Amino acid sequence: MRGSRGCNSRPIKPPEMARETCEIAVIGAGVVGLSCALALAEAGHEVALVAPKDDETGASYGNAGIIADYAVMPVGTPDVLRKLPSLLFNRDSPLAFRPSSLFALAPWLLRFARESLPGRATLNAQAIAALLAPTPAAWQDLAAQIGGKALLKPLGSLYLFETEAERRATDLRKYHAHGVEVEAISRAELGQLQPGLPSDVGVGAAFFPRTVTVDDPREMLRLLRAAVAAASVAHFPAMAEKLERAGGHIRLTGPGMQLQAKKVVLAAGAWSRPLAAQAGDRVPLETERGYHLEYDFTEPRLIRQMTPVSRGFYFCPMAGRLRVAGTVELGGLSAPPSPHRWAMMERGARAILPDLPAPDRRWMGFRPSLPDSRPVIGLSSGGGDVIHAYGHGHLGLTLAPITARLVTALVAGRAPEIELAPYRPSRF
Repeated sequence: MRGSRGCNSRPIKPPEMARETCEIAVIGAGVVGLSCALALAEAGHEVALVAPKDDETGASYGNAGIIADYAVMPVGTPDVLRKLPSLLFNRDSPLAFRPSSLFALAPWLLRFARESLPGRATLNAQAIAALLAPTPAAWQDLAAQIGGKALLKPLGSLYLFETEAERRATDLRKYHAHGVEVEAISRAELGQLQPGLPSDVGVGAAFFPRTVTVDDPREMLRLLRAAVAAASVAHFPAMAEKLERAGGHIRLTGPGMQLQAKKVVLAAGAWSRPLAAQAGDRVPLETERGYHLEYDFTEPRLIRQMTPVSRGFYFCPMAGRLRVAGTVELGGLSAPPSPHRWAMMERGARAILPDLPAPDRRWMGFRPSLPDSRPVIGLSSGGGDVIHAYGHGHLGLTLAPITARLVTALVAGRAPEIELAPYRPSRF
């Protein structure tokens, strides 16, 4: 059932500053926020979307385009903990930080180290796996709903081993333990699955046959935005800066906007921490700065998504182009991009595909990152009128539709299909 209207009048236009009212305000218009807004509107709720005008440059557009059913392991593991000093202080590391941010990052890094201990890492992997289990079906349903099924490519995904040492060091049993289908394949089998790979690169791979990729994240997001608009969701093109409980409602204010809602879904990604604190929850959210390069090709340069395991980035075949995406740089929301990260990725990409030309485009965007790699999904400590839905890290695209289903259940007062205790903001 569709909601008949998104709000009780048109979005505010300065300088009027009239107060608008709405049943549910969703803060954030990335893939998670849009998915939540659509699911809530389809359930019959009156929904307003609060976010600046979409310029199609955010993480929901610049990601690797993977519905990553296999990504059960948290960023922090005992192996990463052992290597953490060398990783953080190596400019070419797939996990690095801006030195100017070290003081601000210190509390987060201490939490991250604790979450990388064996027992904590195991619990975090279990929590991530529980969210990932229904994801493939949830994405098929969402893509069918918005007319995007043709953009889903069920070709699987490859972890490329460049050396025998990398092959020996990768234990696939950790994936099997969480129900992930994966198999070790030989160099000959790798050549059949990825014929564009030079014959002298790699000694084999791990193949995840059930992984689905998105051929064009921008087009999928455009379809999702169109579906949200068709569901009569109002859009307030402003940044929500203040969240206050007042008289049984939530009052949101920002430049040129005042909106009063009965409930608020906080899905603002890397920008969620201040609003979460205003809602009553101190969440240790930090910002990962992700990078990508794009190379235009009239014919596909590679067929399947492929990750060189030691390099921290992905080769992502997409419509008309090859995207090289990934790495983690902890550095906040305000600093400019690091040209060194692009240069490092370009060198690494040419180590695998020596004939790559100069990249046609470069991008940098912001991911919300938690020390335990779990998203924050659940009711705020201050009351059930604020629902958290952010912090998905590298899995925002992957987990968007299942997050929307969980949020919709919480709004309806139903027991969600997944136990939410591991993701509640109160866990911190």
